[in-house]
Amino acid sequence: MSLFAPLQTWTSLDTWIILIGALAAMACALPGCFLLLRRQSLMGDAISHTSLLGIVAAFFVSHWLVEANVISPATELSVRHVAMCLGAAIVGVLSAWMTESLQKFGNVESSAALGVVFTSLFALGLLLIRAVADDVHIDPDCVLYGAIEMAPLETVGASGIPRAVFVTGVVLVINLLLTVMLFKELRLSAFDPALATTQGIPAHVMHYGLMGVTAMTLVAAFESVGSILVIAMLIIPPATAYLLTDRLPRMIGLSLLIAALSSVLGHVSALTLPTMIAESVGIPDVHDASTAGMMAAAAGFLFVSAMLLGPKYGLVSRVWHRLLLRLRIASEDVLGGLYRFEESAAASADVSLATERAAWLRSLTTQSWLTRLATWVLLRRRWLIGSGSDVQLTDAGREAARTLVRSHRLWESFLAKHFVLGTGRFHESAEQVEHFLDPALLAELDQDLDRPGVDPHGRAIPN
Repeated sequence: MSLFAPLQTWTSLDTWIILIGALAAMACALPGCFLLLRRQSLMGDAISHTSLLGIVAAFFVSHWLVEANVISPATELSVRHVAMCLGAAIVGVLSAWMTESLQKFGNVESSAALGVVFTSLFALGLLLIRAVADDVHIDPDCVLYGAIEMAPLETVGASGIPRAVFVTGVVLVINLLLTVMLFKELRLSAFDPALATTQGIPAHVMHYGLMGVTAMTLVAAFESVGSILVIAMLIIPPATAYLLTDRLPRMIGLSLLIAALSSVLGHVSALTLPTMIAESVGIPDVHDASTAGMMAAAAGFLFVSAMLLGPKYGLVSRVWHRLLLRLRIASEDVLGGLYRFEESAAASADVSLATERAAWLRSLTTQSWLTRLATWVLLRRRWLIGSGSDVQLTDAGREAARTLVRSHRLWESFLAKHFVLGTGRFHESAEQVEHFLDPALLAELDQDLDRPGVDPHGRAIPN
């Protein structure tokens, strides 16, 4: 209960903070999905720095227009944010074009070209600030972490709604509309630009447009949430959603959900976790942490969770599915071995077969843990009955074993008909493939081979 004690003083300010963070994160996640599919996620990081040049240039132009009496100071103040977004969008497109040109004509590797453009334009923006606005104080913490805790205090008129909600909300709506209206074009140009071009979709225009929208989104969110959260939300929610689904519409929806959830978890964690951690190490004076930083950390936590526990691509899931596959193969090997002994016993009265079968069954108990587990599973499923060296196939187990042996021998027959291989190579390949032939493929093999009765070794193929 002490962990959640800080939440008892929850106010409307905390709600606004979460809303601003969620809107900014979702606005960044939308272009981030397509950057991820294009394998250009770091282009968003580069644009977040190179856009400084566009911001500075927009500031200089608007200031010059005021000095030339073209616009009034009040007008300049009202359109300043729009001008900065426009300047950043232009420089974002310029960054993408320069990177591609340097890579194409300068024969420079893509990441190296991106590094050259990113550092050069960023440095140029810093030089302009140094040369013209050196007396302006810039707080590094504000640049990194933003001022999301203070953003709700700047409201629009008497509405009481923070200006950051309007700015990030408008950007989110614009990004949503563009995504819906140009979904087909964005999807095709992201997966196959050459095919998009052949179908009349200007892939390069879509690419540069995405860079411009990304720059506009970053600048709109940058003032409120800072560079750490902007870059994190541009990359992490799409990457997390990518681990959870193979469908692009679902990926976009999941990235929006993860972005919003990161905002909630981040602010709650910023209020609760620092106090608990600090008290546990004997530092009682720590009461909270940067909300923007914790939102980025929460997004990272969700990514690690998806990486470990994702239903299809998670590390734990993959290990589990591999274990199940190995267990199934070991189980089928046991069934196939018992079926072949039954088959040999029915065809011959050789008493040594019973001794050989008993020795083989005893060897199962001394083999790997996986084989012992497979035998136990077969007994539990009632595909085997008995114990030790006296286990027998049940009717269900015999049917499964017959299907396996049929797969093995049909595949050997297929290889013998279509490939020139040694007899031993037939068996070696069939030992692996027999576990992966489904009924439809077995029917195709049977038809291709004109329903053979025996395999290349002269053994009967079970019906």
